[in-house]
Amino acid sequence: MEQGRAHQQVRPPYTSTASASASASASASAAARSAAAPDRVPGQARAQRARDEQSPGEQARGEHTHCEPPVPRVVVQRHSVRGQILDALRAALVDGELLPGQVYSAPVLGARFGVSATPVREAMQQLAIEGAVEVVPNRGFRVAERGPQELAELAEVRALIEVPVMLRLARTVDQARWTALRPLADATVAAAAVGDRASYAESDRAFHRAVLELSGNQQLVMVADDLHRRSQWPLGHNPATRRADLLADAVEHTALLDALIAEDLPVVQSLVREHFTGADH
Repeated sequence: MEQGRAHQQVRPPYTSTASASASASASASAAARSAAAPDRVPGQARAQRARDEQSPGEQARGEHTHCEPPVPRVVVQRHSVRGQILDALRAALVDGELLPGQVYSAPVLGARFGVSATPVREAMQQLAIEGAVEVVPNRGFRVAERGPQELAELAEVRALIEVPVMLRLARTVDQARWTALRPLADATVAAAAVGDRASYAESDRAFHRAVLELSGNQQLVMVADDLHRRSQWPLGHNPATRRADLLADAVEHTALLDALIAEDLPVVQSLVREHFTGADH
């Protein structure tokens, strides 16, 4: 269309005066029709016309309606602080420093960590999503209480998801890839040996996550990791028993890895089922 209009407007040397007049009249008529039919104006032209009609102040604001200022850099720093607080709260939950059933306020916890209540509140809201705490309006956050029945149910769901995947991987993954997971299994043993429950919780989830990642199914990895984290709240309060449980679980990790490397499928199947059947962490 644009080429057609351009062709009409360019008058060759041999065009007569009458033809030129007719062409000019046709162009004027087309312009009039275009002005009378705004719905035929292309989208870009309409957008440009809307911008031209804005006041200078509105154009300067751009996407910031209601005169909001640009996002400040401090938000990135606050997010970093929130992440650190979240890690510290998770460790406190695992170590039993935050007791099941107790209500903790964001200002009090903020004073404990030397920060304002805002990053603590944000971290606690994330823990509420994970099921570790419950929001108590106008008071703070109550640490969730998990009974044996709920922990057994979580272990059962984890087994339904992870056992079939692990058994399939045992038949398809080569020895080299299993051997690469040895440092993760060793990390669980090291944390269990010193009774570091928080470190063990992280290394335990890291080992299971690495195994499941061999499936290539990231949705499965995220779901299983969330279930695993939920099963870690809260934990036992007897240090001696707790360390013994950690060591037993860590030994199962190394034994399972040994069987996977050796491609001993009957042992793998037995260890995998036993690992989840006795899991309470």
